[in-house]
Amino acid sequence: MPATVKKPRIGAHTPTTGGMAKRSIEYARTIGAEAIQVFASNPRQWSMPDANIAADNEFKEKAAELDIETYVHAPFLINLGSPTEETYKNSLAATAYAIKRAKDIGALGAVIHTGSAVKEDNVKQAWKQIHEGMMPILNKLSDDSPYLLLEPTAGQGQSLVKKLEDLENYLKALEYHPRVGICLDTCHVFAAGHDISVKGGMSATIDLLVQIAGIERFQLVHANDSMDVCGALKDRHQNLGDGHIGLDPFKELLAHPAVANAPLILETPGLEEKHGPEVALLKEMRG
Repeated sequence: MPATVKKPRIGAHTPTTGGMAKRSIEYARTIGAEAIQVFASNPRQWSMPDANIAADNEFKEKAAELDIETYVHAPFLINLGSPTEETYKNSLAATAYAIKRAKDIGALGAVIHTGSAVKEDNVKQAWKQIHEGMMPILNKLSDDSPYLLLEPTAGQGQSLVKKLEDLENYLKALEYHPRVGICLDTCHVFAAGHDISVKGGMSATIDLLVQIAGIERFQLVHANDSMDVCGALKDRHQNLGDGHIGLDPFKELLAHPAVANAPLILETPGLEEKHGPEVALLKEMRG
């Protein structure tokens, strides 16, 4: 018999209001998600609340029952390249916290944005402080710890990862640590100037990512269309097929062998009424 071809899981970012064990799991069940992403703390604050062990265990048990893989998205405030000392220190603490909370709930990885040097003359210092601050955190991780997943941004301002090629600098700063992976956001990479909307563009972009980081580091996809044109440097997500990327590139994405181990997580507008049909659409494309 021919070998079974592994295919990527499909799901969405889920709300947590009312508790992950209840709201997030029920959301996943409603939309037919095979993988989900959650915030483990307020995404727009530095707050790092204590874990509720009973609630975490309940969430893990329910996710296991439904065979749902889980990922944590760290707060948007994190910027490891910031020249502001308070922001930098808070970013280190929040990153470590996100990885810890990912482990608490059985998540496979914690996603952080790659951030910005903020000022043009701060780029060299940004790489230095990322190395000095993050290596002690990464070196405490074990082989079964969640991955730290770097998510390139839309390339605006003094972004440290303006194009995918810049990921090499980030991986060097983190000494190519084995627990560091990559989360590719389709809206971000399109906004940054990689034209994934044209035929072959998505495949070429994934090939480039694999060339730079290695297939083993490609661990997650944020599947989003874009409100803006390629190279606009704007991070504005749109529902699949309603933006400037279109549907065909997502068929190309799902057909690429490197995506087999990288679940697709929707971060598109709307809740169940939008995400349910989008999950079904991606599953149909997956075949």
